[in-house]
Amino acid sequence: MKIAIIGAGCSGIAAIKQLLESGITNITCFEQNDRVGGNWIYTSESSHSSVTETTHIISSKKLSEYSDFPMPSHYPDYPSHSQVLSYFESYAEQFGLKKYIRFNTKVDKVTRSKDGKWELFVNRAEVPELFDFLLVSNGHHSVPRHPVIDGSFTGEYLHSHDFKSGLRFAGKKVLVIGGGNSACDCAVECSRVAAYVAISMRRPHYIVPKFMMGKPTDTFNDSLRYVPEFLAEKLRKASLKLQIGNYEDYGLKTPDFPLTKDHPTVNSELLYILRHGKVLPKPGIFKIDGEKVTFENGTEDVFDTIIAATGYKMATPFFDPEFLDYSEAEYIPLYLRMFHPVHHNLIFIGLVQPQGAVWPLSEAQSKLASAYIQGKWHLPKDVAELAKKEADKITSEFIKSKRHTVEVHYKPYLDGLNKEIQRSIK
Repeated sequence: MKIAIIGAGCSGIAAIKQLLESGITNITCFEQNDRVGGNWIYTSESSHSSVTETTHIISSKKLSEYSDFPMPSHYPDYPSHSQVLSYFESYAEQFGLKKYIRFNTKVDKVTRSKDGKWELFVNRAEVPELFDFLLVSNGHHSVPRHPVIDGSFTGEYLHSHDFKSGLRFAGKKVLVIGGGNSACDCAVECSRVAAYVAISMRRPHYIVPKFMMGKPTDTFNDSLRYVPEFLAEKLRKASLKLQIGNYEDYGLKTPDFPLTKDHPTVNSELLYILRHGKVLPKPGIFKIDGEKVTFENGTEDVFDTIIAATGYKMATPFFDPEFLDYSEAEYIPLYLRMFHPVHHNLIFIGLVQPQGAVWPLSEAQSKLASAYIQGKWHLPKDVAELAKKEADKITSEFIKSKRHTVEVHYKPYLDGLNKEIQRSIK
């Protein structure tokens, strides 16, 4: 049984580790970089989708570590990108994962043979390598999604994918588009040196501080998991209001939906800087003419630079688009967010957008994938119908947006995976 894994980021290394732990050793992981870590490998150059110079995680250390490999005790509540990368490297060393990884190896094309095996063409090779199972863990933050706006901008334009540091924008007038975590980070970093920074949000977002009642916000929310949801939602909103007051005081709109229906934007600094006038809030953009931007409320302004922090496409460039293409999808029917409903030897690891850290979920997915490959756990006969129901559930539980195509509630989703893992043990 030969297993191929695409990507050696946080999800790929978790997959290798869990496969090895279950006794599966015929593993080849293909990684286009020269080290593990994926987008946590910082580089000042515009290359792969890497973190910025000042990135810290937005989920706490306690709820971001692998279950059997705690982060170092000296790490802060929110470790830096260099600390996170060091953690992944230590994980790979501790469990002997690197000998199963072929670094500097890009998967150019994946096809399916007549007998159902996976054919991987790598580094421009003309002859494919054959595998029985394919685990795709290439992440979903590599291909930028750009906004569609009437008009054209003649100043400097970039996507947050290429944002590495705010220093290059010193003295400039900068407009950041978006209300997610990357948008807030870009606005904050630019505000330290730019002449003027504005942030444009089409719709309201919950901007949540990193600490709530003295605790990291996710650990505070975790303490509410046994509280009935109708009461938990009231407690979340009450504690948030106590912490920050009214969003209107920051020039922002108050969301008219529950906290759990949107992917959280966790940032303490933006709210602080908004009240200091270092970043000015703006509504959505109506049109652009040269360097002049007209907003939906009729106001106009001129900018030197626009930074579009408008998310990413879920890219699988190694598949023929006719075979599989999720790049523009708003609906992805995968069973347990992992298993393809038709090609049962195709498994996605980490193709989720949790309200929390992804790698503990990737670890649990990998445990279940290992049990499945070994024949200790089986797909249900109605897997296609169940996959559709899961996609429908995402549509009903979250605001309709490409941002939420693979969104999951962290704890319920993890509990569901662990329930299936326990079934494989019995």
